[in-house]
Amino acid sequence: MATEPVRALLAERGAHARGLRRVVDLLADDWHTLAELVRLPAVPRRTVQELLTAIGDDLDTSGDRYRLAPAHAADYAGFGVGGDDLVDPFGALLSRHTAQLRAILADIADVPPPLAALDHVQATAETALKRALWLDNTYDLAGRTLLCLGDHDLTSLAVCSVNPDVSVVVVDVDDRLLEYVDERAAERGFAIRTVHADFRFGLPPAVLETADLVFSDPPYTPEGMALFAGRAVEALADPGRGRVLLAHGFSDRTPALGLKVQQELQRLGLVFEAILPAFHRFDGAQAIGSAADLYVCRPTSRRPVAPARTSIYTHGPQSVEASGPGSKALEALVDLAPRPESSPPPRPRQPGWAEPVGKGAASLAVDLSGDPGPWLLRTLLACSPGRMAALVPNNHPDVASEKGQKGLASLVGTRFALRFLRSTPDGKHCVVVADQVLAGTLDTGGLAVREVLVRAHGKLGNVWREALVTASRGAVTKREARQRIDEAVGDSDDLELRLVDLPRHRIAALLPLIGGSAG
Repeated sequence: MATEPVRALLAERGAHARGLRRVVDLLADDWHTLAELVRLPAVPRRTVQELLTAIGDDLDTSGDRYRLAPAHAADYAGFGVGGDDLVDPFGALLSRHTAQLRAILADIADVPPPLAALDHVQATAETALKRALWLDNTYDLAGRTLLCLGDHDLTSLAVCSVNPDVSVVVVDVDDRLLEYVDERAAERGFAIRTVHADFRFGLPPAVLETADLVFSDPPYTPEGMALFAGRAVEALADPGRGRVLLAHGFSDRTPALGLKVQQELQRLGLVFEAILPAFHRFDGAQAIGSAADLYVCRPTSRRPVAPARTSIYTHGPQSVEASGPGSKALEALVDLAPRPESSPPPRPRQPGWAEPVGKGAASLAVDLSGDPGPWLLRTLLACSPGRMAALVPNNHPDVASEKGQKGLASLVGTRFALRFLRSTPDGKHCVVVADQVLAGTLDTGGLAVREVLVRAHGKLGNVWREALVTASRGAVTKREARQRIDEAVGDSDDLELRLVDLPRHRIAALLPLIGGSAG
C-alpha cells in the first residue's frame, strides 16, 4: 500500500511519533509551508522531510506549500493524532492580550535585521508575549529588575507591555538593537534601560549584582550557553533568591548536544527547577524544529566565569569552528601599527575592553578580524596609547562605506586621526590605523571631549566634570562644571555609566553636549 512507508516511519519513532502525527494532521487540514510543518508541531526539518518523502506521490505541492491530495487524505486518517492535544495555558492567554500582540508584531516587523554571525533567529511575536505572560504570572514583577542578556526578540518590550511596573535592563552587543529598544521604550514610557556589552569580555560594572531575574536566549553551543548563563549569575543581586531563565533547543536527533549544554550549566551550579518543552517558537532554526525549551535555573553559588573564547557561535567568523586570520595578516597588522621610531613593533592583541588596553605601551596592534560591528569603536575608546592599528573584516560597517568611515571618525576625531586601508593585507580584511590628534590643535570644547574619550572607563558624571575643569585650565570650578552638566542632561542615568558601556547612538548624542558645555 502507498501508506506503508508512513506506517513504518511512525513505527520507527515509537512513543515519540506524536509530533509526526501532528504533521500528518496539518497536511490533511490545509496547505502548509515546510517552515510551518516544522514550527507548529516543533519537529526537526529533516524528520519532516523524511515524512514528506514517505508520503511521496500522495502529496500535492504548490511552490513551497504542501498538503495531502484530497483523493488520498482518507487513507491517512488513522495516522493523525486522533484526539485533543493538551492546551497550553499561556498560549490560551494570548487571545486576551490582542493589543499587546499587535504591538509586538509591529515591533518585530521593524526590528533591525538579524545578524547570522550573532546566531540571531527571530522568535515569533506569540513567543515574546508568552514569555512576558509567563514571567508576570510566575513572579512578582512590580518593583523588580529584569535583566535581558541579549534581546533581539524584544522580550523587554513585551514584558513592559504586560506589566509596566517592572524595571528592565537590556544588555546587548548589537548597537542597532539597543537604539531600537530605546526609541520604542521612550515612545511608550517603559522603564527600560539599555547598556552595551559583549559578554565574552565581561559585564559592565553598573549591571553586576543588580537583577532579580535574568532572561536570555543565548547561542546554542555549549560555549555560548555556559558564557551567557555565567554572566547571568554574575548579574543577580541575590543568587539565592534570583532565577536565571534560559532558552535552549536541540534536535531530538542529536541528544548528545543537549547533554553537553546541560553539563555546562550544571558545572555553574545551576539547578533545573523546570524545563518547559518547546516553549519558544522561531521563524527559522528548522534543524531544531524551530523551537526551544525554557530552562528555569536556580543558582546554588556565584562561581567565577572562565575566560571565554571569542568563538561561541554556530555561524560566521566567531563560530566555534572559525580559525581566525592567517599569520601574514597579523604580520601586516604589526607592520602598519604607527609607533615612535625608538619603539619595537607591538605584538598582536586579542579583543577586549573591560579595562583600559595597553597602559604603558607606545602603540597597539589589535586583531579584530572577528568583529561583528561594535568592537572597533570600543577598542578605540579603550586604547591607552595614542597610536594603534586594528585588523577588521573588509565588510565591517565602519569601514565598508564613506558614511561608515565618517561616522566612526566623528566619534573619536578629537583623539585619533583615522586611515582606512581597505583590502589590506588581503581581500577579506582592512587595517584601520589610528594616530594621535595633538591637544594643541583643539578648541576648549574639543579638549573636553578628548578628556572624556581618554577616560572612557570612568563614571561618566565624574569624568565629564573633571574634563570641563581641565579643558578650561581651572577657570571652571567643579561646582560650575556640575551645573553645566545638569543644564545639558539633567539627572540622566547615563552619568552613572562608563562611556565605553553606552550604546553607540547615545555616545553620538552625548559628545556634542560635552563639547557645548565647555563653551
